[in-house]
Amino acid sequence: MKALFATLFCFALGGCLGYHIGPVKPYYLRDVHTLAVPTFKNRTLVPRIEVLVTDTVIKQLQQDGTYQITNGDKADATLTGEISRITRAPARSVRGNVLATTEFSLWLVVKYSLTGRDGKQLVAPNDAIGTTTFFVSSDVTTDERQALPLATEDLAGRLVTQISEGW
Repeated sequence: MKALFATLFCFALGGCLGYHIGPVKPYYLRDVHTLAVPTFKNRTLVPRIEVLVTDTVIKQLQQDGTYQITNGDKADATLTGEISRITRAPARSVRGNVLATTEFSLWLVVKYSLTGRDGKQLVAPNDAIGTTTFFVSSDVTTDERQALPLATEDLAGRLVTQISEGW
């Protein structure tokens, strides 16, 4: 009877082998514990969007907890980014009038790279895309401006997942 309990106990503990609590970084980023995130570059015509995107990415990194954010001279790696494109496309038209749009899709594209303290690329340059949809009231530009933070949050979540989990 004791042997049966001992065997069951060993199998119960054996099922947890390989699991651990805490961040699960990709192997190639095992030595990176702190990140510097300078303000992203803005290659679009939308003014001051770089501050919104950079702040949202930093907040998402802090919420994820895999890396600690610090300034450039103390960081193990630097995450640089460039906002390359913001695209708006019609998603739904008015019933009976296909030329009038009631809903738009919004895409925000950021090209980013992660470089080590020595300037060596740790992660190949990659893209992260954030999306959202928004309905149009009377002013499309204002409605798009109000939808940008939602697309930015989606983008930040995807970017941080790519860096902290490797996919």
